[in-house]
Amino acid sequence: MSQTVGDFIVSRLHDWGVTRCYGYSGDGINGVMAGLRRAEHGPRLIQPRHEELASFMASAHAKFTGTPGVCISTSGPGAIHLLNGLYDAKKDHVPAVAIVGQQSRMSIGTDYQQEIDLISLYKDVADDYVHMVSDPRQARHLVDQAMRIAIGRRAVTAIIVPADVQDAPMQEPPAAHGATFSGIGYNHPVAIPAEADLDAAAKILDAGERVAILTGAGVKDAADEVIALADTLGAGIAKAILGKTMIPDDVDYVTGTIGLLGTEPSADMMAGCDTLLMIGTRFPYAEFLPASDQARAVQIDIDPEALGLRYPTEVNLAGDAKATVAALNQRVARKTDRKWQTQLIEKTRDWWNTMAERAEVSADPVNPQAVFAALSERLPTDAMLACDVGSATNWYARYLKIRRGMIGSVSGGLASMGNGVPYLTAAKFAYPDRPGIAMVGDGAMQMSGNQALLTIAKYWREWANPTAIVLVLNNQDLNQVTWEQRVMEGDPKFETSQDLPDFAFDQYAELLGLKGLRIASPDDIGPVWDAALAADRPVVINAYTDPEVAPLPPHISFDQAKSFLSSMVKGDPESAHIISESFKQMWAKWRS
Repeated sequence: MSQTVGDFIVSRLHDWGVTRCYGYSGDGINGVMAGLRRAEHGPRLIQPRHEELASFMASAHAKFTGTPGVCISTSGPGAIHLLNGLYDAKKDHVPAVAIVGQQSRMSIGTDYQQEIDLISLYKDVADDYVHMVSDPRQARHLVDQAMRIAIGRRAVTAIIVPADVQDAPMQEPPAAHGATFSGIGYNHPVAIPAEADLDAAAKILDAGERVAILTGAGVKDAADEVIALADTLGAGIAKAILGKTMIPDDVDYVTGTIGLLGTEPSADMMAGCDTLLMIGTRFPYAEFLPASDQARAVQIDIDPEALGLRYPTEVNLAGDAKATVAALNQRVARKTDRKWQTQLIEKTRDWWNTMAERAEVSADPVNPQAVFAALSERLPTDAMLACDVGSATNWYARYLKIRRGMIGSVSGGLASMGNGVPYLTAAKFAYPDRPGIAMVGDGAMQMSGNQALLTIAKYWREWANPTAIVLVLNNQDLNQVTWEQRVMEGDPKFETSQDLPDFAFDQYAELLGLKGLRIASPDDIGPVWDAALAADRPVVINAYTDPEVAPLPPHISFDQAKSFLSSMVKGDPESAHIISESFKQMWAKWRS
C-alpha cells in the first residue's frame, strides 16, 4: 500500500521526536488514525475520554517535559472541544500542536454536516500558525512549520486536514518553480542581552538596598543561578504560581508565592523593596507589586513583548533566564549589609509557623489546610504535582514546601477548572517511574475529573510506579468563587449557583478498579496519606473539608474587609460559621 497523507503526517511527527499524541477518533480524522494504527515506530495514541482532556494533556506534556504536546481530533465538535486545553497552553506559553480533521474539500462551503470554518475558529488560539492541507504536497512543510514554530515561539499551532486529503496518496513537492522543500529540526538559541544592558542592570541592582526578586515559570532551568544572585544581592525570592516548583522553599530567603493566594512575607517584601528584579514572569496583578514609583526595576524575559508589560522597568533584558542571570552574577558585588535579607528570612519562618498554627485549627468536619500540611510533610522528593483551579490552589500555593527534584504546574494564565486530573495523567505518561499527585476541588472533579479518572483506570497498569493520587476537596461548594462573591462583590453566597451535590468519589474510584480512601475527621488525615502513598494502584482521596475556612489574603485591605462585612450583613447563609472560622484563623496568626 502506498503512503497516504495520514501516514506521512504520523511519520513526520515521529521524525520530529513526538512519542505520543493525545486524541479522540471520529470520521473526520480517520485517515490520520489509520496512519497511527499502521505506524510501526509511533507516535503512540493515548485516548482520553473527551477532546478537552486530550488538549489539557498536550498542554501538561509540554509543561512537564519542555517538548511540544500534540493533540488530535475530528472535525466540528471535536475541534471545538480541543480549544480549552489549547488556550491553556497558549496562555502559559508552552508549545502545543493540534491536528484537526475537516470535511472533504469538495463539500467545504456548503454548510455540510460538522463543517466549521476551522481556520477562523483557530485563528486566535493558534495565531502563530494555522493552515489547512489543501494539497498532499503541502503536508511536509505544514507539519514542519507547525512543529518548528510551536517549539521556537513556545506557541500553539494547528494543522487542519480534510478527510479526503488524509486518505490521498502522499506526494512530495515537485522539482519545479514554486515548490517548497522543508526540513526537520530546531534547537533553542541561548540568547544573552547586550553587554551595555547587562552592565546597566547590574548597576541598578548594586545600588539597591532592599532588592526583591520575582520569578515565574521562565526560571525552570535557572534555579541555581537565581538563588546565587539572591544570595549575592541579599535579596528575597518570591514566586508566581506557575513558578512555584521552580525554586525550592527550603532556601531561607525564598518567601513563597505572591498574590491573593500568596504569602505575607512576599507581600511585605514587595511593599518594602526599593529594587525589583522580575525573571521569567508575566505576573498580572499590579496591586501585589511595588507602587509604580517605589522601586527601580529590571526585567528578564525570553519574549520581548513581556518586557515592561506589568511594571515600569528601567532596564529590560531580552534573553535566556539561565544565561542572563549568570551574566549578572558576574557583574554584581556582594552586599555586606544583610539586614534586609535577614528580616525576610525571619518573616518567612514566622509565616510557616503561622501556617502550621492555622492547619491545627478545628473545622467542620476537616480543615483543608490540615490536609495540605500533612501532604507537605510526606511529599516524595521526586513528586509530580498537578493542581486544579479553585480553593485547592490557595492551599497548594501556601502549604506545599517544594524541594529540589519536585515538578508541577497549574492552569495559570487561563485558570481553567478541570486541568488537574489530565495534567496528572500526562505527567505519569511522561515519567511513569515517578509518583504523581493531583489536588482538585469537587466542582472541577464533577465537571470533568470523574471522566478523566477513566483514562487513569485504563492505562495505570503500564506505569512502573503506580502512585497517582487524586485528592478531592469535597465541600459541596464552588468554594473559590463563593469567597470571591463575598469579598470582591460584597454579596452573600448565592446558594443556587454555588452549592454542589455530594458525590462519593472514593466509592466511584473503587468501581473503576482504583483505590478509594476517605477523610471525614482530622484523625483520618495522616493515615489516609500514608495509605495512599503506599498503595499498589492509583488512589482517589475523598476529603470532606470545611468550605468556610477562608482562603485569607496575605493582607486584608479595607475594601476587602468592607465587602466581607457587607456580605455577612446581607444574610449569608453560613455567616455564623464563617465568622467563627475566620476568628480562629486570625487568632492562630496572633498566637504564632
